[in-house]
Amino acid sequence: MRIQRRIERHQLPYYLKVFNRITDKPMGYIGNVSVDGLMLISQLPMLVNARFDMRLKIPGKDGQVHCIDFFATCQWCREDVTPGSFDSGFALVAPPGEFVEMIDALRYYFSFRTHAASA
Repeated sequence: MRIQRRIERHQLPYYLKVFNRITDKPMGYIGNVSVDGLMLISQLPMLVNARFDMRLKIPGKDGQVHCIDFFATCQWCREDVTPGSFDSGFALVAPPGEFVEMIDALRYYFSFRTHAASA
């Protein structure tokens, strides 16, 4: 039986790089994301049911890099249609407020909005 998502995930046309928080080595890129989970696109398969310490490095307005640290558990992993790539689904474990704020900012950025015409 197929489980439906409660919250729509937003596709990212440009991927955000995800790092292993312990080693600071890149793990892959975010393919899509919600406050409940994310899909990681990587060159190596991820271990299903394992919990990972992850980090996003977000460029700040002041030119400095801002890190968002979080934990996520790999729910599934499969080979991507692109040879040498893997897609993995992760459930977030108590995402920090900064992560939720980033999701809201991405939702706003990638949403269609109408602009009132100037008179």
